[in-house]
Amino acid sequence: MSIQTYLQDNMNHFLQLLEEAVNMDSPSRDKRLGDRMAGWFALQFQRLTGGKAELIPNATYGDQVRCTLGEGDKQILIIGHYDTVWLEGEAARRPFSIRDEKAYGPGVYDMKAGILQAMFALRALVKLDRLPADKKIVLLLNSDEEIGSPTSRWLVEQEASRSAASFVLEPPTEPGGALKTWRKGSAHYTVAVRGISAHAGVDHQKGVSAIEELSRQIQFLHALTDYEKGTTINVGVVKGGIGANVVADYAEAEVDVRVVSMEEAQRIENVIRERKPLLSGTSINVTGGIRRPPMERTKDTGVLFALAKSISRHELGMELEESGTGGVSDGNFAAACGVPTLDGLGAKGGFAHSPEEWIELGEISTRATLLARLIEEV
Repeated sequence: MSIQTYLQDNMNHFLQLLEEAVNMDSPSRDKRLGDRMAGWFALQFQRLTGGKAELIPNATYGDQVRCTLGEGDKQILIIGHYDTVWLEGEAARRPFSIRDEKAYGPGVYDMKAGILQAMFALRALVKLDRLPADKKIVLLLNSDEEIGSPTSRWLVEQEASRSAASFVLEPPTEPGGALKTWRKGSAHYTVAVRGISAHAGVDHQKGVSAIEELSRQIQFLHALTDYEKGTTINVGVVKGGIGANVVADYAEAEVDVRVVSMEEAQRIENVIRERKPLLSGTSINVTGGIRRPPMERTKDTGVLFALAKSISRHELGMELEESGTGGVSDGNFAAACGVPTLDGLGAKGGFAHSPEEWIELGEISTRATLLARLIEEV
């Protein structure tokens, strides 16, 4: 029996578990609900694959889940997250449903279906006696990816540094289902300006406006955007002043930076941190830094994608494409450790982080088969 046939024959079981998972709220900042979701996924992994699942205590958010299968020397890392952007009560308001060969519900696309796809892919390898003896599979599920992976980054990097390849269960690039071989890195800065306050009507000339200084700095920052290089800078939040009749003595801006290489990330950081005030009497303080390093496309990543493309063409009857994105994921952390990384191996669908998010049920077995075959061949 082929892997894909096995998975198709087990779709009812898959859908039963998917409904359970989607109907359990797991917001990033709720430890109680996160722990419940972590325990549920750990239990399902053990039941489905016969492997081991360890809950790694987390004092702030839900516990992390480290699942292992096989005892070979060659480690393959699969990365996912069970937290969602939806708060408690969302699943009760719009529970799991199926309409027109699509499944709906909070977190179904990002990424509870993707996690279960991976578990069923591993189950197929076990049940069909095709799990490679030289492999050790680590499925890592974290609890805080949607808020930047503040407590799980170290775990991703630790496992990535031990691995020959990493596969990320984020959704693919739609509508074609392309895998992501690169992602931009991200940085966040707060640019704070101090000026001199004064009464805008009586002593305007005695004041130096922090808002005016900040406005000039914003113009400079936006001018750093270079689409040819793939560098974008966006000032998305501005705060300052206490009233229209007061020359503002304080203003600040929150700055988002996206870059395709660490070299460019460092260059932009240096430029921002070295900014000098343009108005006499003002001062600038910059805080923040690089949050996620770029997931750069390397030669080894290209080899890994070529394998995925060959499997898709010759065994699954589809033409797989590669892509990149300005969005970030835990794949950024893995790739920065030097491990070849393919992202976008999750479920096909659409409208992530939207009440309309959905997955395409007809593609579940195909995507899971692709992951299973990559594990066999890599």
